[in-house]
Amino acid sequence: MSYETIQVTPVGGAIGVEIAGVNLAEPLSNRQAQEVHEAFLANSVVFFRDQTLDPEQQKRAARLFGEPVAIPFVKSLDGHPEIIDIVKEAEDAGKYNFGGNWHTDTTFLETPALGSLLYALEVPPRGGDTLFADMYAAYETLSDGMRALLDGLTAVHTASRSYGSQSKFQGGRNTSVSMKIDASEEGDRLMEHPVVRTHPESGRRCLFVNPNYTLRFKGMTEAESRPLLEFLYAHCIRDEFVCRFRWQAGSVAVWDNRCTMHRAVNDYDGHRRHVRRVTLQGDRPH
Repeated sequence: MSYETIQVTPVGGAIGVEIAGVNLAEPLSNRQAQEVHEAFLANSVVFFRDQTLDPEQQKRAARLFGEPVAIPFVKSLDGHPEIIDIVKEAEDAGKYNFGGNWHTDTTFLETPALGSLLYALEVPPRGGDTLFADMYAAYETLSDGMRALLDGLTAVHTASRSYGSQSKFQGGRNTSVSMKIDASEEGDRLMEHPVVRTHPESGRRCLFVNPNYTLRFKGMTEAESRPLLEFLYAHCIRDEFVCRFRWQAGSVAVWDNRCTMHRAVNDYDGHRRHVRRVTLQGDRPH
C-alpha cells in the first residue's frame, strides 16, 4: 500500500509498522488522518517516534482510531478517567509486571477494547520492550479441520486471575508503588465471546482467545479446555507472527485489540518505566 502524507516502515514480518511524518500533538489533515487509520487497519499495530503529548493531546490523538473510554480496576489519571499511568518503579524489582502475560485487553467485558494508544514518558536504559502477535495469521494458518472446529466454539472469559477476589493484584499484591489496582469480586464475573471473531472493519476472521482472560470453552471444564487452549496460545506466538517494539521516551504505539495479543517484557528490574495509556471503546465480538 502506498501513502502520500506519511512514511511507513515495516517492523515485523506479519504485523507492525513505524509511521514517520506525523506530529500527533497537532490536528492532522483529513488525508493524513485517513492514511494513518488505513495503516492501522492494514498492519494491526502502528508506532510513532519523537512525540510530545499532554493528556488532552493524547486523547485527541487516540480519537484518530476510536473513542477513549475508562476501564475498570486500575486507577485513572486525575481529571482524565480515560487515561491510566502504567508505572514500574526501580524498587518494584521482583514484582509481577503489569501486562506481563500475553493478553488481549479487557476481554472480560461485554465490549472489549477496540485498541489502545500507549505513550512512553520514561523508559529503562535497556529492556522493557513490548511484543505484539498477529491473531489474523494465527487463525489463517490453522488447518481447515481446526478452523471448522473453532468456528463453532464460544469461550468464557474472566478477569479473576488479574483483578478478582483471589487475583495476583488482590490486596495490593504485586502492584507498583505508583499504581493503584482495585481487585475485587467484580473481577470474578464471567463473559462469553466467540473463539473466532470477525473484525468489524476489515471483515477478516481472527482468533479471539488469550492466556490471561480466557478461562475455558463454553460447555467444557477448564481441564477439558486446557489442551486445545494451550495449543492455540503456543501457535499464536510463533516467531513469524510476532513483532517486537523497542521503546524510547516519546514513542507511541497504537494496537488493534480486536486482532492482536501483546505482552510487556519484564527484563529491566531496578529501573523505572512509565507509560501512559488511553483505551478505546470496542464493540461486542461476533
